[in-house]
Amino acid sequence: MVSFTVFKGSKDGSIQKSTTSKAALTGNQVRVRVTASGVCGTDEHYRELDMVLGHEGMGVIEEVGPEVQHSKKGDRVGWGYETNACGHCEFCLSGRETFCPERELYGTGNFDQGSFAHQAIWNESFLFKIPDSIPDEEAAPLMCGGATVFNALRMYDIQPDSRVGVIGIGGLGHLAIQFAAKMGCEVVVFSSSESKREEAISFGATEFFATKGLRELDIGRKIDCLLVTSSFQPDWTFYLPLMNMDSVIFPLSVSSGNLEIPYMPIIAQGIRIQGALVASRGIHTRMLAFAAQHHIKPTIMTYPMSVDGITEAMQKLNDGKIRYRAVLLPEKA
Repeated sequence: MVSFTVFKGSKDGSIQKSTTSKAALTGNQVRVRVTASGVCGTDEHYRELDMVLGHEGMGVIEEVGPEVQHSKKGDRVGWGYETNACGHCEFCLSGRETFCPERELYGTGNFDQGSFAHQAIWNESFLFKIPDSIPDEEAAPLMCGGATVFNALRMYDIQPDSRVGVIGIGGLGHLAIQFAAKMGCEVVVFSSSESKREEAISFGATEFFATKGLRELDIGRKIDCLLVTSSFQPDWTFYLPLMNMDSVIFPLSVSSGNLEIPYMPIIAQGIRIQGALVASRGIHTRMLAFAAQHHIKPTIMTYPMSVDGITEAMQKLNDGKIRYRAVLLPEKA
């Protein structure tokens, strides 16, 4: 039996320190000592539930189960939004296990452990070895934020000659700009104000447009692929005229309510609205290698892995004051 500290949500939204106990490791389970955890906007959606928060985990393997074959004590590993799948359905067998009907995702399984914790126990098959060149605090936000934007570009075969639009320069957006630019795409960034122009260009944006107060915009060559990373739905009457024929829109940020979009432009321009989740394991592994090769880094702000540290990080995230990913680090003994 092993016990470790975890940090949970609660009915009133306050962060609670608690303890999780687990039996001895079985099968291909491994025990990971958490060295960093990203704080994602999705965590806010589960803050009022009695569950351990966090799904952008980074750590070091401390112990391996009896059937573990590919991992060893001391390996640096990370995990993300999905922690298990059946392994035998058509989606798992075709490398699309994120669509497995029996998948275990953050918020739907493993309520007693997460990345806001001192340790965690996971299936070896859903852990990712981290390239040596990526520090722990930079690896953590890639586990969900990086995997989400890379997956949209990689799984749906966005080409290097594509003109990629990115709405919003936040936790997802600043990573989307970097990945798309390093893939060779022209990257057109849309932001509500001029304040982030220089940062967008430094991330790799080809063009930048401040949209506040505009009713229409001429951007020249139209957009082939639009990544919506803002925390709210955009004004579709503004953006649809900027889309190319046979183009695709990825709504990547989590938003409640319905997607409401003008009907006829979708038909007339052949625009696709493509749902996309986090990356499959194959694409996730490619994402990490690509990030290491091209020196793609999240811009981070760090906080202690404590009740106060988590509370502060989530409050600043909710207030829009994080640039651009919050990362929790264990307190030194």
